[in-house]
Amino acid sequence: MLVVALSPAYFRWGQIPAVNKLFMGFIPAVTAVIVAAAWNMSRKSLAGVREAAIAIGAFAALLGIGGFYSTLAIIAGAGVIGWLLFRTESGTTAKSRKKRKASRSKFNAHAFLLGTMSMVNVPWWNLDPAILTKLFAVFAGMSVMLFGGGYVFIPLIQEIVVNHQQWVTPQEFVDGIALGQITPGPILVSAAFIGLKVAGLAGAVVATIAIFAPPALLMVVASGAYERLQRSSAIQACLRGVRPAVIGMIFAAAVVVGRSAVPVWYSIAIFAIALFALIRIRVEAVWVIPAAGAAGWWLY
Repeated sequence: MLVVALSPAYFRWGQIPAVNKLFMGFIPAVTAVIVAAAWNMSRKSLAGVREAAIAIGAFAALLGIGGFYSTLAIIAGAGVIGWLLFRTESGTTAKSRKKRKASRSKFNAHAFLLGTMSMVNVPWWNLDPAILTKLFAVFAGMSVMLFGGGYVFIPLIQEIVVNHQQWVTPQEFVDGIALGQITPGPILVSAAFIGLKVAGLAGAVVATIAIFAPPALLMVVASGAYERLQRSSAIQACLRGVRPAVIGMIFAAAVVVGRSAVPVWYSIAIFAIALFALIRIRVEAVWVIPAAGAAGWWLY
């Protein structure tokens, strides 16, 4: 709902210099968010030289080749490498289960944004069955191929929605990622931004359902086999290869987003301060990104 509320304002006023400066500040901060996520994962998963080599290889392959099929090839290749390297090591490492506190976003602080809907001119009800079917097929197809979380999604969806489908421009895509990070939700909520651009409110709903529903159903279906998979030394060896590959791809996603930043020292400064706040002070991204936008508005 927050993305749908913010997106029309972006499409109407995003090219105004003052608003554009906000997004100039958002981009380095979003890059820092992605780097911080990869860094935190690497501290747990890159246990040795072999894991680090897999991560570096995945990083180089995704940036050097790119595209949808290279993502799948990297995951499959990393799984095979993990099986070859780690299958003979004794036992399966027990996984500690940590209770995570569910962060509850306060809707009241953002409710006023819904008022922007009545002030903008967007095609709210484009009920073209052909385009809605295509939106669902594209996002649902990607959703079941996204290994490693939402950040790996960035280069993959850029290849499809920008280069192949041409639904959004490269700048709109990066701005949509930034817009999604302003909200407390996961990065995949940016699907609503793209769906809204393509087919109005109906497109936003269809794209959001398509990106979340298929993997949720797959998780429910596969949950019965979880204990068996957890005990399998072969599966655990494959996953030990996949995890560092995912980290490498997330670092590559940071490069993809970072390339859109304005090449001035302000961008480097915003990135460095945001990264410090995320990793050392552990400030939530939902606070870091708006602060970076304000800094961008002032500096640029």
